[in-house]
Amino acid sequence: MSAKLRLAINGYGRIGRCFLRALYESSACEQFEIVAINEPADLDSMAYLTRFDSTHGVFPGEVDQGKQTLIINGHSIKVTHAEKPESVDWGAYNLDVLVECSGRYSSRSELMRFIQAGCPRLLLSQPADGAAEVDQTIVYGINEHVLKGDEVLVSNASCTTNAIVPVLAALNRAFSLEHAFLTTLHSVMNDQPLIDGYHRSDLRRTRSAMQSIVPVSTGLAKGVERLLPELAGKVVAKAIRVPTLNVSAIDLMVTTKQVVSVEAINTQMQALAHNAKRLVAYSSHPHASVDFNHNPHSAIIDGSQTRVNGENFVNLLVWFDNEWGFANRLLDTLGYWATHLNLSSPVQFKQPA
Repeated sequence: MSAKLRLAINGYGRIGRCFLRALYESSACEQFEIVAINEPADLDSMAYLTRFDSTHGVFPGEVDQGKQTLIINGHSIKVTHAEKPESVDWGAYNLDVLVECSGRYSSRSELMRFIQAGCPRLLLSQPADGAAEVDQTIVYGINEHVLKGDEVLVSNASCTTNAIVPVLAALNRAFSLEHAFLTTLHSVMNDQPLIDGYHRSDLRRTRSAMQSIVPVSTGLAKGVERLLPELAGKVVAKAIRVPTLNVSAIDLMVTTKQVVSVEAINTQMQALAHNAKRLVAYSSHPHASVDFNHNPHSAIIDGSQTRVNGENFVNLLVWFDNEWGFANRLLDTLGYWATHLNLSSPVQFKQPA
């Protein structure tokens, strides 16, 4: 590609800002340029929260603002504040890809509103409602090779799916899994109030995020089975929000067909980290979650916490930065997809049913 691909971001919250920052903190800024951001919040807040971040620190570059632009390292990005996809003239930006980071749209009919408003294709920072709602769901390092370049709607799955799928795939190859039970210990998210307040659908999420450990619903099991169909019917998951700002963990329990030991499990996990250096890491140091803040890996396996009960019952602990790791995977998926796009051909998209 001789020219940079033109990107826009819809939704400039935690993931939208991390995506922009990950691009500028990597060599990806040589391949992509962000030309537009749509975010309902005011421009002053957008610029301030780009410059100063309580979790990831001060932006390692210059952040300024114009009348209707966010200026990053001298590059002007047009800013709009629309509430609806069709309220932005996306076609005016001559986009190649819109990165949808609001998390508000997860069905094909909703997502097609962006296409009909002038976006050629979308990369989602959230899972879709089902496999049929998008053209592909990608966990980078597992199935990005299925991207051919003619897709219009691509999901990057979830941060938890990106963290656990490579681990489960490696365990299944080596030891043949019979069952898997996943408990995600996830940092607070912006759908939780600091003090007790209302939530549109979940009574538990009306409770203070910083005072309680809060069980919440999760679609992780379905997400895993979507990427690893060989484990269909074998995966159960639950999720618990914990009062930390960032970095999450998955407490993984599996039963195997083959006899295992702590040494055998950790050897396989070390091999996985060696073979997927940018995606998976391994450590046996005595860690706390804060050690992995701003860590770009999808998963960090804590070998010190591996346990085996009997011959076939295994427990592992997998850490992941639920913001920064996922933002980097968005970039990876986008980079792979970009090499296969035929930008000279008109986009052919599926109309909603």
